[in-house]
This record gives sequence, structure tokens and C-alpha cells, in this order.
Amino acid sequence: MAEDSRRVVLETEALGMVFQGPGGEIRLFDGLDLSICSGESLAILGASGSGKSTLLGLLAGLDLPSHGRVSLLGTDLTALGEDARARLRGQSLGFVFQAFHLLAGLTARENVMLPLELAGEDGAGARAEAALTQVGLEHRLGHYPRQLSGGEQQRVAIARAFVAKPALLLADEPTGNLDEETGHRVADLLFHLNRESGTTLVMVTHDPQLASRCDRVLRLEHGRLVAA
Repeated sequence: MAEDSRRVVLETEALGMVFQGPGGEIRLFDGLDLSICSGESLAILGASGSGKSTLLGLLAGLDLPSHGRVSLLGTDLTALGEDARARLRGQSLGFVFQAFHLLAGLTARENVMLPLELAGEDGAGARAEAALTQVGLEHRLGHYPRQLSGGEQQRVAIARAFVAKPALLLADEPTGNLDEETGHRVADLLFHLNRESGTTLVMVTHDPQLASRCDRVLRLEHGRLVAA
């Protein structure tokens, strides 16, 4: 399908991020333009320290850029306050982290229920159970993160990210803390759910093999996104 026939889900315009370091100004990236359409999967490659995770945080509205703008579903995130950005994230965005970020005091079921409860949606328990069944963890509903393997924890995190059926899923090195075999299984699940739900996927990774499974691959080099 031609790109211009699909809805633009995420867009950046002249995005830049500048830090003050001990030796002066550090310009992480500058003038970065990006457009991502509905249902597309995009991988962003880059060396450690290139700014991949910082960029993902800006795309999610977790941080604000030094200049430029980020638009999610037609809304300028950079023009919103923190509370409004959080509400939009809750409605439209899922996030899968390398470090899982599950709450230790909540069971698998409760961790997956959390975004639905925060959004005030009905049927959180049943929907969480369905999402965990979808990732093969129906037998782990009452288990706490410490009682789960790394691969199981990441599957809980994926269920949590997909349970609200977000328009956009951001994944930050989603297999980075897993062994190779488990990483392959988790990646298979991530792409399967992405295709099944029609969610737009943006992933940052240092793994070219994982990136090659996406529709489009870009590399962050010297503050610019270039074709990989």
C-alpha cells in the first residue's frame, strides 16, 4: 500500500536535542524529520550513545525536545503539558522496555490490568487475562515478577503494552536482556501481535537481524536518520 494512502500516526519536524556537558554543548541530533504511517513497522539502529533511547523517549512524549515538534495522531505533543501528554499516551501508546519495568508488588494479571485501570476502562481483569493467554501465560496470572523468568517477564510486558490496543507501540531493545533463543521467541510474539492488531511499531535496537524483520530500517548516525 502506498504510504500516502495511510494515516500518519507519528511525525517529527526539525526535531533537535541539545545537552550541556562538562566540555560545552552536546548536540545529540538536530533537524530530524520522520513520518510513520498506520500499520508500519520501523526499526531504528544505532551504536550505543547515538541517542536511540533518547529519541524514543521524545517520540513517546516522555521528554521534550530542545526544538522542533513531535505529533502523535495529529496532536502536537510538544505543545501539551505533562498531564495532557500522559493522557494521550494512555489512550494511544504502548511501550515495551528492555528492563521490563514490571511492578514487583503486582501479579502478572495486575501488571497488565494497570494501564486499563488508570484509563478508567471497564473489564480490566478479563481483558488482562485474555492478553496473558494470548502470550501463553494463562498459567502465570497470579505469579509475581520475581517468580517469572526473563522471557516470561517480557511476555507480561508485551501483554501490558498491547492490552489497550494502542495505535502505536514503541519498543526499546525488547530482546536486549534475553538469551538468544528466548529473544527469538519474544520477537516472534511481538511481530505476530503487531500484525494481528494492526498497531504501528517503532523499535530501537542494535541488532540488525531483529531490525530486518521490520518494514523499514533507519540508522541514527551523527544526529541524522539515514537509510540502513
